[in-house]
Amino acid sequence: MNPYGDEDRQVDDEVDRIVDAWRTQRPDLDARPMLVLSRVTRLARHLDRARRAAFADHALEAWEFDVLAALRRAGPPYTLSPGALLTQTLVTSGTMTNRIDRLEARALVDRARDPADRRGVRVRLTAEGRARVDAAMADLLDREARLLAGLNDDDRATLAVLLRRLTAPFETAERPTEH
Repeated sequence: MNPYGDEDRQVDDEVDRIVDAWRTQRPDLDARPMLVLSRVTRLARHLDRARRAAFADHALEAWEFDVLAALRRAGPPYTLSPGALLTQTLVTSGTMTNRIDRLEARALVDRARDPADRRGVRVRLTAEGRARVDAAMADLLDREARLLAGLNDDDRATLAVLLRRLTAPFETAERPTEH
């Protein structure tokens, strides 16, 4: 197998042109990592645009979607502690407090005392928040499917396995827990 994947090179893309130029100008360098990672970077830009558009179409910012989606994934009654939310969204306590305040002002979430711990608070997804995140998620998945339209199911499955293998060392071994 060709180490550059050239046997499947039916059409050149910008990454091919960049790597070819580096091969010519600096044949002493192994530019093969760019064949993968430059494409991942470019795909990430397209995905970011698709995400921002899907969220904007539903009057949401990316951070709002992240919080609402964490609550939605929790299942009925769609509540989590602020600590669980910050663990799932990887933000600081102060940032999460500000985000909950802003979402509450928009009536997308509300706060209630934790019935299991009178000192604690639970953040609950409102009906409006649930409708908004559900619609945004459906829109996002449609846009993501379009990004993957050039791959058949087997290719998508292979790519998912390879990307998992590539990203796994960067992921934490801990799963988010309820606080």
